[in-house]
Amino acid sequence: MTVAGMPARAPRMAWFARMSLSEKAGVVALGLLTLVALLAPHLTPYDPQLRVADPFLAPSPAHLFGTDEIGRDLFSRVIIGVRLTWLPGLAIILAGLSVGTLIGLVAGAVGGWIDAGLQRFTELFLVLPSTLIALSVVAALGPGLGNTMLAVALFWWPWYARIARTEIRAVAARPHAEAARLAGVSGPRLLFRYLLPAAVPSLLVTATLDVGNVVLMLSLFSFLGLGAPAPAPELGAMTASTVSSLTVYWWLPIIPAVVIFVLCLAANLAGDGVRSALRGV
Repeated sequence: MTVAGMPARAPRMAWFARMSLSEKAGVVALGLLTLVALLAPHLTPYDPQLRVADPFLAPSPAHLFGTDEIGRDLFSRVIIGVRLTWLPGLAIILAGLSVGTLIGLVAGAVGGWIDAGLQRFTELFLVLPSTLIALSVVAALGPGLGNTMLAVALFWWPWYARIARTEIRAVAARPHAEAARLAGVSGPRLLFRYLLPAAVPSLLVTATLDVGNVVLMLSLFSFLGLGAPAPAPELGAMTASTVSSLTVYWWLPIIPAVVIFVLCLAANLAGDGVRSALRGV
């Protein structure tokens, strides 16, 4: 019941109600996968590095995903693999988002030769074959999860910079921004209170949709042997090392590959959900 003359409050979960059923499922799945990644060491029934049973056991109640060629529990290794793929992917997105937003914010707000110079710098990274150069960087630095994250993050910020600059330039010409300038608001307060909030929805949607792409990129590097060194249970590496067993011990390459697919699907559905939730904001 509403009081006359007073607007009704929007439901607290109105943003969730704007999503389709598949988008809601993606958001829930993404939350669960993030929880699994954070709690992975406490969720593994066996030590993922030790032999706990006979090799090549098929999935069973004792070993939900079976055992690998050494006798290690595949379910435990996949749980840790989710952690080694998901959390680095989120870290890369946050790093790229932070760097790109800062560059776009400065370029859009300051303008002039600084804007032109930052645009040329951003375009340089956009036209480069980022995947090939990232592979070269990892090959030069040596295989390892940290080197892979550095190489991918190095080329993941330009799109955010371009989006942030476009949004900042658009909002800077709006009446409320002009009024703030006339009122004497300038510097960081103008940037972060009046300009940056307008760019947040577009940046957030782009970042959530990018998570699946980062997961695929990290899995590719792992598949090629450029991720964390063995015996780290990375999903891509587990798929690559057992793909020759596909016709005999199908669960060894199929299960890690399916988990990568689920990670990417959940991320894309959640990204669509965020876009739907922010529609009209």
